[in-house]
Amino acid sequence: MVKSIREAYGKHIAKLGEKNENIILLEGDLADSTQSEHFQQAFPERYFQIGIAEQNMVGIAAGLALEGKIPVVNSFAAFIAMRACEQVRTDVAYPNLNVKFVVSHAGVSAGSAGPTHHTIEDIAIMRAIPNMTVLVPGDMKETKQVIDAAIKKNGPVYVRNSAIDVENVYDDNHNFTLGEATQLREGNDATIITTGTLMNEAVKAVDIVKAEKGLDIRLLQMASIKPIDVDAIKKAAEETGLIITIEEHNIIGGLGSAVSEVVARIGAGKVFRLGIKDKFSEITGDPNYLLQKIGLSVDSICNEINKLINKHKR
Repeated sequence: MVKSIREAYGKHIAKLGEKNENIILLEGDLADSTQSEHFQQAFPERYFQIGIAEQNMVGIAAGLALEGKIPVVNSFAAFIAMRACEQVRTDVAYPNLNVKFVVSHAGVSAGSAGPTHHTIEDIAIMRAIPNMTVLVPGDMKETKQVIDAAIKKNGPVYVRNSAIDVENVYDDNHNFTLGEATQLREGNDATIITTGTLMNEAVKAVDIVKAEKGLDIRLLQMASIKPIDVDAIKKAAEETGLIITIEEHNIIGGLGSAVSEVVARIGAGKVFRLGIKDKFSEITGDPNYLLQKIGLSVDSICNEINKLINKHKR
């Protein structure tokens, strides 16, 4: 069943608000889009609608954190990672304040809103900021656990949510741990590392390639981009030789770059990056249509896997 990550977040943060009176939500005029409205209805006295003033919203969050509160800032990814980047860096990350940024419509999931709202740079920006933790959940179950980890973590956290509704990949036994990858499939022919909702496409692609080509591909979901699971990457590089990263982000600076940095340090394995090839979208429309045009559909991923493995074996 296809479900909404945003709705999972909205309902879960409202539940957490029942247990922790220090949680305060700040919203930038997008309560329905970010699903922060669930918290608004439950705790109107701890919900502040700041309007289209994201820089001010981050400054207010910093002040609340200094008073011992746990402010959660809600907006679109583009508006926090770029419009309010200076305030995120200087007002929150520099003094290492306990502010949580939970953003929606990341990647191309803003769809018909166009390139101004398609956020393909935010992982690169946020992981380059000292003290910032960067988390990118892939389905409803992982979203709830990522939010739990973000609230428990002392310091600034950036949680990147998609606006694309997806199927749940995880069952009730899944346990997200900060700084650790989750292995979804075993294999030694190659390793795929994905993040966010493209986990869904990767699972389908790996299963198709196994059925059609007999290839056993290790699949890791890297919901924790910073800190990243160095040990899992090192093991994949040494045991499979080939790592393919898949992300709804510019191939420069995101998951692929983070993985490549680890592989370069250990001096083993090769990394190929599948993602948005350093260009703005030339079209607008349904997010799934955009992913297909970008080359991130299941069929496209299968084709790339086969090509890269054949090339690697030569």
